[in-house]
Amino acid sequence: MTLQDRLDAFKADFENGKLSMKPTPQVLDVMHRATAELVSSGQALNAKKAGDKAPEFTLKDPEGIPVSSAALLEKGPLVISFYRGVWCPYCNMDLQALQAAVPDIEARGAKLVAISPQTAPNSRKSQRDNKLTFPILSDDKSRVAAAFGLRFSLPDYLVELYKGFKNDLPAINDDPAWVLPMPARFVIGSGGIIAYAEVNPDYTQRPDPSELLPVLDRLRAKATA
Repeated sequence: MTLQDRLDAFKADFENGKLSMKPTPQVLDVMHRATAELVSSGQALNAKKAGDKAPEFTLKDPEGIPVSSAALLEKGPLVISFYRGVWCPYCNMDLQALQAAVPDIEARGAKLVAISPQTAPNSRKSQRDNKLTFPILSDDKSRVAAAFGLRFSLPDYLVELYKGFKNDLPAINDDPAWVLPMPARFVIGSGGIIAYAEVNPDYTQRPDPSELLPVLDRLRAKATA
């Protein structure tokens, strides 16, 4: 079963009231409206793409240790996954699928990091709950997400819904702004050039980690040619 198959099954169970949280039709309408508006805004089309130079960054891991994209790229390709936070079940399923792919990614000489606007304690919880061996980096005020063209502001009606869900993003992210990154995955190769980019304004849609492997194979072949 692919990652998307699992996400689709979870979404169907959630929307059909088969999980502990049973959304009303009004709640579902709000969630669908917000996603449709973000899709129609075209913002994803303006995010960084394959062939673009990737923004450099230095972010802290959950233990407060700075992690530099430039330093990681000196050792080989870099896989980056932007995700929303520990509170998002789709993001957690995405992280679990990436963890399963870590041996294949690292066998190709690449490193994997995840980036989220959440604070270090929330990232530590994400790592524990999802049994991750790769780091989650805290993107203060979503600045790196903005550099990649991913940061967006939640509409007021979605903010009210999230408050009702007890998803207090200002507390989770230590940021008064109600902003999130669009989920995205990038592979960055030599020279900091993006070799693969997948950005989707619909947070229920995620690429399967297996899509990364042919890209990494091509980068390795190019490096050894």
